[in-house]
Amino acid sequence: MLDAKPAPTASGNLFGWVHKNLLATPKDIVLTVLAIAILVMIVPPAANWLFFQASWLGSDRSVCSTLVQGGIQPDGWKGACWAFVQDRFVQFMFGRYPLDERWRPILVTIMFIALLTPLLIPKVPRKGLNALLLFIVFPIVAFFLLHGGFGLRVVETPLWGGLMVTLILSFVGIAVSFPLGTLLALGRRSKMPVIKTLCVTFIEVIRGVPLITVLFMANVMLPLFLPTGWTIDNFLRALVAVALFASAYMAEVIRGGLQAIPKGQSEGAESLGLSYWQKMRLIILPQAIKLVIPGIVNTFIGLFKDTSLVSIIGMFDLLNIIRLNFIDTTWITPVTPITGLIFAGFIYWLFCFSMSRYSAFMERHLDTAHQR
Repeated sequence: MLDAKPAPTASGNLFGWVHKNLLATPKDIVLTVLAIAILVMIVPPAANWLFFQASWLGSDRSVCSTLVQGGIQPDGWKGACWAFVQDRFVQFMFGRYPLDERWRPILVTIMFIALLTPLLIPKVPRKGLNALLLFIVFPIVAFFLLHGGFGLRVVETPLWGGLMVTLILSFVGIAVSFPLGTLLALGRRSKMPVIKTLCVTFIEVIRGVPLITVLFMANVMLPLFLPTGWTIDNFLRALVAVALFASAYMAEVIRGGLQAIPKGQSEGAESLGLSYWQKMRLIILPQAIKLVIPGIVNTFIGLFKDTSLVSIIGMFDLLNIIRLNFIDTTWITPVTPITGLIFAGFIYWLFCFSMSRYSAFMERHLDTAHQR
């Protein structure tokens, strides 16, 4: 065998890449020029408004508003009002959580990152213990840290808000919907009529209504079915509603993966004497879940964004706590709403993009079927 030769000069450097990917055909040239023209028209003004002429520091609207004591500033309004975000940043993160107790959600965040990071790295050992600590032990410890008890001051859930509520709803929804959705998918494919009917009914009913309806039912209708004197915290109602709603969609994603597994895999497992649960746990589910990673992550991303709908039951997540501050007379300006919404959009995009990138990483890591 001859040794591999280096790439041709025309395609092995920057100019070769540009020619191959951007200027290969007349159509590519036209599209490249058009794209560059659009970027030149959009990017400089946007960057100028967002960064260079923005107001970064200040304690009230005077640094951002065009009106100062009834008159117009000589140089007029310039750019985004990031001073508003900087001044209310802590509230955006924790809502109305007491100032002297905010070390508790900060500690919970540190614990969450410390447990989640090794779970996401494939080479880190003891994944079972890590998962046990993250999904069983951590929620219990986090509840008592955030809510109080055992000597800690009780902080009622109506005082929770901001990004903290968004992350709690997302984490609980993801942690519950994945195993519950898997059981629903297996139940829907079951040969036992009662179990199959119950799973199909649950999935179709939940998928047939919007999340707002589920939240409204959990908040308004659920107390009517409880015994006299019983009550359930509004935040817990939201957690249950979001988890059940996501489970129905997750079940269909998992079912799609189960249907993609050849029947020979199941027959081969049965020929080895494996029981139903051994077959599913060791043979079928690992292959099915690997096939539907994009769909699973897509459901998680949708769940993360749908948490903003909890405002219907009086909870203020990141988006709603930002919108609540738009009516604060200290920061009422023409640019305060758009600046706050851009900040909220960036936070949502950051988390969703991170989940998307990790999904792509796991797909490459687990794609061993075609590797030599």
